Parts: sequence; structure tokens; C-alpha cells
Amino acid sequence: MPEFPKGADVTVGDKADLRRSLLARRHALPADTRVEAATRVRAELVDLVRRLRPQRVTGYVPVGTEPGGPELPGVLRAALPPGAELLLPVLRDDLDLDWAAYDGPDGLVAAGRGMREPSGPLLGVAAVADADLVVVPALAVDQRGLRLGRGGGSYDRALSRVPADTLTVALLHDGELVERVPAEPHDRPVRAVVTPDTGLRVLPAP
Repeated sequence: MPEFPKGADVTVGDKADLRRSLLARRHALPADTRVEAATRVRAELVDLVRRLRPQRVTGYVPVGTEPGGPELPGVLRAALPPGAELLLPVLRDDLDLDWAAYDGPDGLVAAGRGMREPSGPLLGVAAVADADLVVVPALAVDQRGLRLGRGGGSYDRALSRVPADTLTVALLHDGELVERVPAEPHDRPVRAVVTPDTGLRVLPAP
């Protein structure tokens, strides 16, 4: 996996190269390894939710090789305390994220970029600000909490609306918590990651 030295100049090409490398690495994982990793990631999140007892959680429906597997929303929702809600993202035309409640797999519809989204009423882009726990995808996260996403900037916008004391967690495969990823001024850090082997890891505060 490529590494970028501390203090190196960051370009869009740096991110594109690292993104391609990480995606290729994910696609090369054997199917049984992905299934086992998804099971471990979900179990760690369930334990976290049961400890925190949040009233609002935001998650997403993993696609392809993303950690957690397509069962993630259902597992998260089942772990919530009574009356709590799970919100999933709805991608807007401007690539920002709106949010809607997850009411089960029958309420999901196909959307752009291979995503599946809830079909219920939209709650607005600011709904994420009221979440007690924010679960996000990432291709990699570094020791500063800075994440590398798919390149659309959707989650950086969403994370910019989340209060600094809210627990934000990125889901990764093993080996995707790295020393440093290329960063730009608009990038927003997460506070923790979950990986199959090490579970939940809270990152040092910037």
C-alpha cells in the first residue's frame, strides 16, 4: 500500500493513486475473508450501540467490498434502544447527503453509485448534527483521523455539520488504518475506527 511521507505536498493524483490501490486490495480479498470481516465489524458496532444507548444513529448500506456487509443497517437498528432511530444517507444531486429513517430492507430503493437509500421522508442535511453516533464509510483512515473516501466529498460535508464531541466512527478492513493519507483543507476527521481484528479504536485527538 502506498504511504505518503509527513509534510509531503498533496495532490489530487496522490488521492487517486491511493484510492485505486485500496480498492484493488479490497477486491482481492477472498469472499470468506470478507464475510468474516463483516461479521466482526457488525458485532463490534452492536456492542458499541448497546453501551452508548444512542437515540439517533446515522449509518449506511455498504456496497460491494465495503466493510459491514449489506446486513449492517438491520443489525444496527436491532441493537438500538426502544424509541431510537437509525438514519441512512440519501445522495442529493449536488453530492451532499440528506437523511431519512431506516424502516427495514423493504423501504430501501436503488440509487446512484450502487447505493441503496431509504424511500421515506427526507429530514434535511442538518439531521446528522443531532446524531449521538455517526458511522461512516472510508477506504482508509490515518492516525489523525483523516479519512480517504470515494472522492465525491459527500461525507466531508456531512461531518462538517457534526459537533466535535459526537462519536464518529469509520468502518475499515484490516490494514486500512494507515500512518498518513493525503489531506486537503476540506477533509474532516473521524474520532474512531472499527476493524475486524482490533475492533473499536479511538484515535488521538488532533
